[in-house]
Amino acid sequence: MDGEKQPFFSGGARRTSPLSWRVRAALALLVLVAAATVYVTNRLLTDRFTETTKNRAEVRLALYSGNLVSELRRNAIVPQLLGRDPALIGALNSADFTQSSQRLISYVEEIGAASLMLLDRDGRTVAATDRNRLGENHRNAAYFVDALRSNATVFTTLAREAGGYSFTYSRRMQSQGEGIGVIVVEVDLAKFERAWAGITEAALVTNSEGTIVLATEPRWRGLTLPEALNRQPADSAIERAIQATADWTALPADAYVQGEAVMQIEGRIPFRGWKMTTFTTYASIRERVNAVLALEIMGFALLLALAFYALSRKTALRMALFQRESAELRELNARLQREIAERERVQETLAVAEQTLAQSSKLAALGEMSAAVSHELNQPLAAMKTYLAGARLLLRRNRPDEALSAFHRIDDLIERMGSITRQLKSYARKGQESFSPLDLAEALSGALSMMEPQLKSRRVKITCIQPDHPVPVMGDRMRIEQVLVNLLRNALDATKSVADPQIEIILAQGETATLSVRDNGHGIEDITALFEPFYTTKQPGDGVGLGLAISSGIVAELGGRLTARNGERGGAVFEMQLPVLNEGTQAAE
Repeated sequence: MDGEKQPFFSGGARRTSPLSWRVRAALALLVLVAAATVYVTNRLLTDRFTETTKNRAEVRLALYSGNLVSELRRNAIVPQLLGRDPALIGALNSADFTQSSQRLISYVEEIGAASLMLLDRDGRTVAATDRNRLGENHRNAAYFVDALRSNATVFTTLAREAGGYSFTYSRRMQSQGEGIGVIVVEVDLAKFERAWAGITEAALVTNSEGTIVLATEPRWRGLTLPEALNRQPADSAIERAIQATADWTALPADAYVQGEAVMQIEGRIPFRGWKMTTFTTYASIRERVNAVLALEIMGFALLLALAFYALSRKTALRMALFQRESAELRELNARLQREIAERERVQETLAVAEQTLAQSSKLAALGEMSAAVSHELNQPLAAMKTYLAGARLLLRRNRPDEALSAFHRIDDLIERMGSITRQLKSYARKGQESFSPLDLAEALSGALSMMEPQLKSRRVKITCIQPDHPVPVMGDRMRIEQVLVNLLRNALDATKSVADPQIEIILAQGETATLSVRDNGHGIEDITALFEPFYTTKQPGDGVGLGLAISSGIVAELGGRLTARNGERGGAVFEMQLPVLNEGTQAAE
């Protein structure tokens, strides 16, 4: 039996030995080719994507520097223009600064500066866009001292006590060759820090002395660049070493920010020797390189799987299944390649699009808020002007008690203006103020009192129909009066061209509290767009189209609705409906 078995094993060894050797050689060759291909691809793609990322970072650096210089140069001309303003020069000569702050506020909205201040010859703030700074003494401030000694515009950089820096342009104001004060313009460069933080990993600006004056990392301000980069946690070096060892596409870092390797790009800003430095992480490079390497490894894995299937002796069913799976993998591979190619094309324009979108959003938000503030404060300001004129006349006629009553009304209007500015956020988002029970009839009386000067000057016939009993609702009286004032003002504007202007106000209580304001004007042309922001039929300068949009938002927040329609006999009808506050509702509250 031993003699019979020996040839069988010998023959089997002769048949299987060459095949096993070929399989091992083929596998070893495939592994070597795969390793060499991955290594070469990693080097080539890493260099290529690094160069692409560096070029994009340089373009961003140029855009950031250009925006910064543009902002500085745009504000540099402001002190020279305001230094020749006859109204401000006359105020300094006469020491009458009652209208100076308002004049500076009107300028700052057009200029776009952070703030404006007017200092007298003693360094005291006599007018400012920020009224909290009135009366401050800047006698020893560099922007005051240097401006008085110079005939040109002076640029000053000062560290704030709360952190960061303030940047100002100042210029001496003179009358008949004598210095009588200084105009100070503060440049808002902090907005660039916020914009950079949303697009770039990190960015900073250093002055001619190498001190960081602008940075997306607040703790860097006031340090030099080496000092800022050395402020890393103690264990960051160990973490970086572990990460670099585990990452095939790790690149030698120019610097480290928050423990992560970054590419450092530096450029000069054509302004007083300033420099700008941006830091871009290698994360995008690693992701793109790793995606290609994953595809290559997948391809070699497919080749290895095909080799095993070719060498194995499986059934036709298994072979057909394998071919179908291989086709699906190839289709997935092709789809992934197309998606990667499309993503690369999109990323080429992503940086510019993100920057443009961020800037446009900020400008749009700023424009809406500025327009809303201007619109909502027009009514109290007009009423204050009328009461002031009446108080001046009463004082001349030696009637101080009645004049004091006018001053009390002016004080109430100032408090209302403060409340309006706090309530403007209702246009952008839902308010979070607490509501309380109130009488809608009292709110209507307050709105009519607010509109009393305009109603008397126009001589409009007002018809007011309301129940004898209170009409209780749940809400904020100040905001409800704000809605009523907007409706009354729209009715006044609608009856400007009518020979016999009439306004009818009806307050009724049923299942809901309903207040209607009807006028005999020309009616509404486009009802569908009436409550859209910035839609208006008034002449330029008479309105910005935010009153009804804000009013609709306030009424909706109170659980009611604001509607509009054209009357059967002409004119427009605005109707506000609010839930009635009954005993059950009060108990629930």
